[in-house]
Order: sequence, then structure tokens, then C-alpha cells
Amino acid sequence: MNSLYKEIESIRGRFAADLESVSPGQESEILRHRYLGRKGALNALFKKMAALSVDEKKEAGAAINELKNELSLQLEEKNASSIRQVKNREKSDFTLPGYPFPMGTLHPITTAVSEILGIFSRLGFDVATGYEVETDWYNFGSLNFPENHPARDMQDTFYTESGHLLRTHTSPVQTRYMTSHQPPVRIVAPGRVFRNEAVSARSYCVFHQIEGLYVDKKVTFRDLKGTLDLFGRMYFGKSAKIRFRTSFFPFTEPSAEVDVSCFLCQGKGCRVCKQTGWLEILGCGMVDPNVFTSVGYNPESVTGYAFGMGIERMVMQKFGIHDIRLFYENDKAFLSQFY
Repeated sequence: MNSLYKEIESIRGRFAADLESVSPGQESEILRHRYLGRKGALNALFKKMAALSVDEKKEAGAAINELKNELSLQLEEKNASSIRQVKNREKSDFTLPGYPFPMGTLHPITTAVSEILGIFSRLGFDVATGYEVETDWYNFGSLNFPENHPARDMQDTFYTESGHLLRTHTSPVQTRYMTSHQPPVRIVAPGRVFRNEAVSARSYCVFHQIEGLYVDKKVTFRDLKGTLDLFGRMYFGKSAKIRFRTSFFPFTEPSAEVDVSCFLCQGKGCRVCKQTGWLEILGCGMVDPNVFTSVGYNPESVTGYAFGMGIERMVMQKFGIHDIRLFYENDKAFLSQFY
């Protein structure tokens, strides 16, 4: 028992000498492990207590714990004293400007979606959202896609093990909305869509769309043209011109693709518009009667138009960006251009 007390006093003396010679921080942390760590000097004392009687163990344990608390307190005071000394040496000049804090910003895609939704909101459209994981019926069947349509192929669509799929467009939002709402319907549907495509400068496996739908009595192609013409001038500028080209989509008939006059070269021809003076921005058309039938509408009583645009392509055209992958790389140098 006496030898144990001698070791306690020896450790107390060595620790005091070591504490004087070390500086706060990493060196004092090394000292803590040397004396108080799992393989430290105090833990070795606790192991020697196994040979003592029950009464001696209580007495020796109390003495070792008291030493442990004492060493811990001295280490804390050493570090705290150093911090106070550093603060006392520092002089604050309160007339100096504060440290600048970098401000966060919206992603260019988020900004574009917000701006486009704001335009259509002013034109009387409501915003509707839907599911990113969809059924085959809403993503294809309700939109008049034939059973053997190429878009159903695995090379274009991501399927889940349960038989569901990641939506390939936001059009399912439209048919879901129509199944629970009666005309008139006037909505825009923003969201992410997914396609199993090779990643390149011009295409990505995930991107954003905004699709629009207007259904009522006596809606005409002239209404569609007027809406998109007004949107083009509100988003791309007052001098923007719109043209329609015939196309085909399973869920609209007739169908068209829409171009806007190149706002970078004012229609004269440049690299962005491939010297044509025009930029393709969206697809559109009059809703096919089969779509109305699939959602329970009477195609003899109502008509409507639909349109859809890819947001990444719109932003790329607007700012002359040549690689879609830049939107998903979180490169601060790239994103800072849009602050």
C-alpha cells in the first residue's frame, strides 16, 4: 500500500514538471494521453489495485481518483490561461469594416423556373405538381402512347422493380389533374424528369420541364399561338419573334414545335442558333381527343391545348451556355456568374 502511495506522489511530481515545459494545444494533449489516457500512468495504478484487500482498494481508489481530477484540472487551467493571454494581446479596432460573409444565391435553373412560373401566373395559370415516380398508365397510357411506342423501351425510361417508372415528362401531372378537376383547367406543371440517355454536352439523364395545359369550351390553336407569342416576348424580350413548325406528339393533334428568334444575334445568325437566326424552345399542340377520353372528359364538349419546354435548354440558349453538365457539377466559378 505504501509503495502505491509513493507512485502516486511520483506521478504528481513528474506531471508538474512536464506541465511547465509544454505549450497549450497539441503538446498538452499529448501530456493528457501520457497520464490520463487508456494506456497512461494512472490507468496502470488502477491495475495494481487487484492485489490489495477490499478496504485498501477503497482507500487507494479514492487517492488515485483525486490525483486524476487534479491533473485534469491543471491541464484545463493551462489551456484556459493561454487563451486569455492571446486575447489580452489582441487589440480590436472597432472602426474597421466587418469581415465579409459570402451570400448564398439561387441556382440558375431555380431562377428560370421561378421567372417562367411568374409569367404564366400573370397569364392566369395555376401551378400543379405531381409524382416523380409514376405508373405506366399516367406516364404513357393516359397520354395516348401506343403499347409499342419507342419511348416505352428500357433504353429511354428508368423502371423500378415494382413496375413503376421515373416520369419521362411532367405530362402525367396534367392527366392526374384532369381526373380530379372539371373544366375549365388552366395549369402549368414544373418539375424534374428522367430519361435513360447518354450524358453529353447536349443531354443529361435528369433535367427540368414546365408543361402547360388549358382546357375549356372552344379553345383554339389561335389561343395557343397568342399565349406562346406573349410568353416569348415576356421572357426573351419585346423584340422576340415566334414561329411554329409542324411536328408530331402522341398526346396532341395537330402538333407543332416552336422557335424564338435568336436574342443573341437578333436573328442574323450566330454559333448558338447555328446560323439559322432561330432557337427551338418548346413543343405544343391541341390536346388529342383520346387523352380527354382517358381522363373522363367529353371530347365533343371541350377542347384544349398543351405545351412543354425544357428549362436547361432555355437557360443555355438565354446565356450562351454550351454544356448542360455544368448545371449539375456545383462549380462555384460557374454558378457565381448568375449572382
